[in-house]
Amino acid sequence: MQQLTQTDHQLGTQGVFVTAEIHIKAEVELATGVAAIQAFCAAMNSEPGCTMAIALQDPNAPKQFIFWERYNDDAAINAHFIAPHTQAFIKAGLTELKQAFQSTLA
Repeated sequence: MQQLTQTDHQLGTQGVFVTAEIHIKAEVELATGVAAIQAFCAAMNSEPGCTMAIALQDPNAPKQFIFWERYNDDAAINAHFIAPHTQAFIKAGLTELKQAFQSTLA
């Protein structure tokens, strides 16, 4: 049986959940884009107030990803958007944001 981590317990608690569809740009090599996405998720997971940041890759369209993120509150998500690693990921221009939305537990 899989043991639950602290993050697993927090997923069932209220917070700010972000779902984003990201595509690696056509001119970017897949391996380069994947490495950038993996590094970005690792950096997000080190942010105070971010309890989960994972990227899910579409097996039928390998340059398409869904990001799932959970933040403790609005302050944490606001800090995420101004974090140096977030700004660097955006400025690198390797990916394109197709859509994103925030949600909370029902």
